[in-house]
Amino acid sequence: MIGTDGAGVDFARIRRDFSLPTQFPAAAHAEAERAVSDGAKGEREDATAIPFVTIDPPGAKDLDQAMCIERVDGGGFRVHYAIADLGAFVVPDGALDGEVRRRGQTLYLPDGNVPLHPTVLSEGIASLLPDQVSPAALWTIDLDADGEPTAARVRRALIRSTAQFDYESVQASIDAGDPHPSIAELPALGRLRRAHAIRRGAVELQLPEQEVEPDGDGWRLVLRPRTEVDAWNAEISLLTGMAAAKIMLAAKVGVLRTLPDPDDGAVQWLRRSAKALGIEWAKETSTAELLAELDPSRPEALALFMDATRLLRGAGYTVFDGAAPQLSTHAGIAASYAHVTAPLRRLVDRFGTEICLAACAGTEIPAWVRRALPLLPELMEGSDSLASKVDRACLDQVEAWVLGDRIGHEFDAVVLRAEAGSAEIFIADPPVLAKCAGEGLPEGESIRVRLTEADEAERRVGFERV
Repeated sequence: MIGTDGAGVDFARIRRDFSLPTQFPAAAHAEAERAVSDGAKGEREDATAIPFVTIDPPGAKDLDQAMCIERVDGGGFRVHYAIADLGAFVVPDGALDGEVRRRGQTLYLPDGNVPLHPTVLSEGIASLLPDQVSPAALWTIDLDADGEPTAARVRRALIRSTAQFDYESVQASIDAGDPHPSIAELPALGRLRRAHAIRRGAVELQLPEQEVEPDGDGWRLVLRPRTEVDAWNAEISLLTGMAAAKIMLAAKVGVLRTLPDPDDGAVQWLRRSAKALGIEWAKETSTAELLAELDPSRPEALALFMDATRLLRGAGYTVFDGAAPQLSTHAGIAASYAHVTAPLRRLVDRFGTEICLAACAGTEIPAWVRRALPLLPELMEGSDSLASKVDRACLDQVEAWVLGDRIGHEFDAVVLRAEAGSAEIFIADPPVLAKCAGEGLPEGESIRVRLTEADEAERRVGFERV
């Protein structure tokens, strides 16, 4: 019998239901082993004197990024941003390359990952682990005193990370006034970049983030608080992705992450929603400015964040070679943007990085990269869809486990989005996102609900209004 904490259970059925691979083909694994034996080849800049550090979730071993931020003369900034260099280890069009293309990205399940690359690479020689000399694609981005980029370049280098941090420990050190020197300027630059994002019109939805974590022999649901360090760290990644997009557009070859602008009707619909929720929205205030000002702890703010997801529909990957694409921007970021900062975990980043390396070096884009470009949108969209479904299935499964013996219990809930005959609700304790049956449920208001269903086999829970 399964207890309310999911004791004695794992996620094997989800792995079976989605036919997730359990190991790499022998030929692909052999290529990875040879890459470990051979090491990184080719000439590289020696950047091991730069005191890089990493910021990742606790216990992470697949470390894609390492950073060091400096103040420069005139009050500006220099960002050294090292990205794991998978191009040093994956043979183009080889057995491992083929398997990585089939996988698309790392899938994260509570009881273990389904990695994009064999762990001898992604958690070993290719990872930017501390005290290890690692091959990297090293970005150097110069910014003025206002946090606007003035120059960016990337080249192959050897780097050494000096420390591995997690978000909470970095936040605590900054709050205490004692951050590591390599990230002492992260708050100042992060705040400037956040302000630029809002002025550009970037849309950030501060919706609660459910996570599953071990609890004895079982599992529990938690809400992971988003720290300022999360936001600042994300801004450095976004800065790099925007620099990469600029390089690709200048070279007239690349792969961008794109999202069309919402039409005027969608924005007007959101304004009507805000009015119905009792949220004041001045005519001169942009969508980005309004969303940034909202308190995510307020029920009406959560409801508007959920409604604003309608503005972010239609994301895709746009490939171009020889001429600039018709759509080159991402409406959620309010800029041109390319994925290049997570190659251990996402297929497309390796190809984007190779394009930027060649463009900055003034050399030809590798032919194998150009051949692969037309295939990347379908490969990435398929893996994005699978990752989303697996993530949701894991959360749904744990919700059913946790609520399994609480049928008939009542909970406080916030109505996030109402539909005909039902609504999506958020319950804080335990943190659950679910459907609630009922007509006319009031968006942005707190209501009392009763649990009517917790089906572990179907991974489904249901509620009704009391």
